[in-house]
Amino acid sequence: MSGDIFFRRNTAPPAPIPARHSTPPVAAPAPTQERKESRLIVGPDIKLKGVEITDCDTLVVEGRVEASLDSRVIQIAEHGVFSGKVEIDIAEIHGHFDGELTARKHLIVHATASVSGKIRYGRLKVEEGAQLSGDLGSLSVTKGAAEVAVPRRPV
Repeated sequence: MSGDIFFRRNTAPPAPIPARHSTPPVAAPAPTQERKESRLIVGPDIKLKGVEITDCDTLVVEGRVEASLDSRVIQIAEHGVFSGKVEIDIAEIHGHFDGELTARKHLIVHATASVSGKIRYGRLKVEEGAQLSGDLGSLSVTKGAAEVAVPRRPV
């Protein structure tokens, strides 16, 4: 035999094979399918222009956004501005909105808000001092389809 250790035979006995258990192995719990809320915050002094925002559960606007959005919730802060087209479940506006807004469930317009454009809503709450102008109308649900009720005159 040569002095090279790489070519030596392994003379150690083989390691014992562990005994099998008589009970079947317990399966690991399935991973939970919890989905975290996706949230986009456009901070103060930020301008977001010419985009389509998708797969966002909540959009918080503290700066300026010019976009289209189809989501669950939009919150426009007191100094926030949104221009564009929005289809949303719940809209809560403290700042300025201009464009097309469809709030399928709730539209909440606070005293500091200014909302203008084509506005459709399921339920409406307006605080004293808020400014609304444009084509306003409520959504009514008939047989699972939403249709627009008779629009109100501009305020």
